[in-house]
Amino acid sequence: MNSLPSSADVLAMHDAALLCAPAPVDARDLRGYIAANHFHNRCLWTQEDLARRTQAPDAEIVANKRAIDRHNQARNDAVERIDELLLSALGLVDPATIASALPRSTVPPGARLNSETAGSMLDRLSILSLKIASMREQTQRDDLDDWRRQACGERLARLIQQRADLGRCYDELLADARAGRAYFKVYRQFKMYNDPRLNPALAAESP
Repeated sequence: MNSLPSSADVLAMHDAALLCAPAPVDARDLRGYIAANHFHNRCLWTQEDLARRTQAPDAEIVANKRAIDRHNQARNDAVERIDELLLSALGLVDPATIASALPRSTVPPGARLNSETAGSMLDRLSILSLKIASMREQTQRDDLDDWRRQACGERLARLIQQRADLGRCYDELLADARAGRAYFKVYRQFKMYNDPRLNPALAAESP
């Protein structure tokens, strides 16, 4: 349990990844899945920007939308795996049920259930890191007037504070989980729109 990444570890990983081009990562361990989640969030950010073009051919926008769907599914899959690995390391889930649809929690009596999982917190930290990097770029533009540069600077400060607050909440959740005061669960997303058996529009296209 001592090797579980702190928020400072995660933020350093996120910021370091922003300095290089997005690339597939080794997702065989906890830090690998954290990196994978961040990679797919970065790809989502790029595709979301491209999908909002107004002068691009329709086929390109369709390709952007399909890429968004793929990366969003992979991002959610990574969050679920992060939660599995954290809960396993903390001893808060029955190992025999970890990969099932409903992993069984093994928590001490009196522990409070945290409504947000640690994995979802790390996902939000990833997105905040992207927002901070993008807003910082805005403050460095030469074509902005002073008012807009100041407004972007104020937003940047708020985003940095929000990330610090969330990082502290993540650290406190892990500390409380180690001490038996709190726990979280693996919450499956069950994305129905990607399943041709459950999405009626996809089912209608099947022979």
